[in-house]
Amino acid sequence: MKFYTGIGSINTPTDILALMTEIAKVLDNDKYILRSGGAGGADEAFESATPCKRIYLPWSGFNGKQYNGKEYLVPSYNEQWVLDYHPNSHYLTAGMMKLMSRNTYQVLGDDLNTPSAFVVCWTSDGKASGGTGQALRIAKDFNIPIYNLYNDEELETIVKKCKL
Repeated sequence: MKFYTGIGSINTPTDILALMTEIAKVLDNDKYILRSGGAGGADEAFESATPCKRIYLPWSGFNGKQYNGKEYLVPSYNEQWVLDYHPNSHYLTAGMMKLMSRNTYQVLGDDLNTPSAFVVCWTSDGKASGGTGQALRIAKDFNIPIYNLYNDEELETIVKKCKL
């Protein structure tokens, strides 16, 4: 099985959301399985384009999505990953800790031992920032390629890869 992580800001620009949906369609045709987090914006753009997905929710009912054991999952809370990768974990509320914990699964899978082939995302500054930043720090540490669509060069690379 081939996995990729499709994530990003809830404030991703409309044109980038449309591109994310097109990328997800191509990757679905190439038999990739999406890993994402069930949030609005970027997550929703990827998720809407593919039936082949693993959506990691911080809790059942997040953003109106319910655990079903198939495409909607609520992984075990793993505080250590949050402490290891979040620069300000001591400031996070319990809910934020669950959100950050679920980001680990978006990148490393159900068993935390099956890394995604790559990450496609958008952040407002082109860096590992916001909630998406947690997943990007983990991906970087595991040498997983990241295509942040904020950055023109990375955008061009994934567009060529997907032949869009």
